[in-house]
Amino acid sequence: MQKTCFPETDDKTLRETKVKSAEIFTGRVIHVQKWDVVCADGKPADREIVLHNGAAAIVPVDDDGFVTMVRQHRVAVDECTWEIPAGKLDSAGEDPFLCAKRELEEETGLRAENWQKLTKVITTPGFCSEQISLYLATGLSQHASHTDADEFLNVARVPLSQAVDAVMRGEIRDAKTALGLLMAARLLEKRD
Repeated sequence: MQKTCFPETDDKTLRETKVKSAEIFTGRVIHVQKWDVVCADGKPADREIVLHNGAAAIVPVDDDGFVTMVRQHRVAVDECTWEIPAGKLDSAGEDPFLCAKRELEEETGLRAENWQKLTKVITTPGFCSEQISLYLATGLSQHASHTDADEFLNVARVPLSQAVDAVMRGEIRDAKTALGLLMAARLLEKRD
């Protein structure tokens, strides 16, 4: 593994300490809490924190160099987005790899022989605990998809290189998708 390019720092001078928390909202997907913290300088502060079990996302690349992506409407931003297949963990303790396998087949009907973990991305660390495990899936075979009852998707295969170009043009703005596509392309480029 390559050594980091960042200088060493004394993280103790940055650390906040949670003193107490209060539940604001408990939902099916998220929980919102108000945290009282003590900052690194000893002064108190409030933080509003969204707790999320996490998720898994998959960059499925076939033998021809095409990636399978899904298009869906995201009501929070009122946009239809192209994304890599993904889904939330059913529980905080669920294995993200098992979630990835389930979600790939549910959304696209694909199964993969080969899996490689790319990273675990922290989506919005300023206020949310969500982390998404990203995987590269290859050795794909097609089976029946079976989306959730409230999940409406269009599925498309596009050349991975063109999907990366779309990221670089700002056409793909979903963070997990952008990072997954860029990492997968870099990794597969190094293999060739």
